[in-house]
Amino acid sequence: MSKRQNIHGWIALDKPEGMGSTQALAKVKWLFNAAKAGHGGTLDPLASGLLPIALGEATKTVSWAMDGRKTYRVLVQWGEARTTDDREGEVSGQSDRRPTESDIAAILGRFEGEILQTPPKFSAIKIQGERAYDLARAGEEVALAARPVHIEKIALLAQPDADHAEFSVTCGKGTYIRSLARDMAEALGTLGHVAALRRTAVGPFTENDMISLEKLTELSHKAAGDNAMEGVLRPIETVLDGIPALAVKDAEAQRLRQGQSVLLRGASAPIAQDAVLVMWGQRPLGICSIEKGSLKPKRLFNL
Repeated sequence: MSKRQNIHGWIALDKPEGMGSTQALAKVKWLFNAAKAGHGGTLDPLASGLLPIALGEATKTVSWAMDGRKTYRVLVQWGEARTTDDREGEVSGQSDRRPTESDIAAILGRFEGEILQTPPKFSAIKIQGERAYDLARAGEEVALAARPVHIEKIALLAQPDADHAEFSVTCGKGTYIRSLARDMAEALGTLGHVAALRRTAVGPFTENDMISLEKLTELSHKAAGDNAMEGVLRPIETVLDGIPALAVKDAEAQRLRQGQSVLLRGASAPIAQDAVLVMWGQRPLGICSIEKGSLKPKRLFNL
């Protein structure tokens, strides 16, 4: 293959079920022949849906994508606990109880807002330097501390049968949908696990933005000379919608690019800001902070 390309921007990949996030990332990087790539929030192989992938200088904005709120559609199966809290685990308990629609409606409010949630034993959280899932697979007892997470909204979408219920969940960073399914089942006096999971939104990206690996592969086969691949890239600054933007002139841009701060003049100049998107004409220059009336470079884009 030819030399890796310095290509910059975001892809809202529709990750297929059964593929790991790292594998999906590698495939997109290969299709674009990109020099650098990263993803904005892991999806388990069981899950499908939106996996934001950053190429080139967009990798410098990955943390903003990961901090964005996320929306999922989840199918919960009642009456059966699994070791992994999803269908890939071994059955670890069974219950004859099946919740009704009114039962479910009565407990949903308990799981909205800021709640304490214990992550699944089979998770990537580190315990004394070891991944929890490695310890769990080795048969060791895994004790994970509950942590605060924010769940904005849970809605019951459907009950296909007595054994299943489908929900929409909008939540913040660090929320485990597998834990939510397990805990809702417990609140309903039964057991439960995730039978199917699809992510439909991450930060500014929605289902409407998603593109499949099949479509990307098709475009890559006819990309020579017609910029077909670049046409599906979203701008670097897409995930920075939530932070203020500030335009700078040529002389100021040059100072920032040399690692120097720029004094902001005028009564309307912001006093302090952890992160601002600095624009130089139509081009994003980078992310800066504002401290004591000065603009200081934090993470500049090499475009």
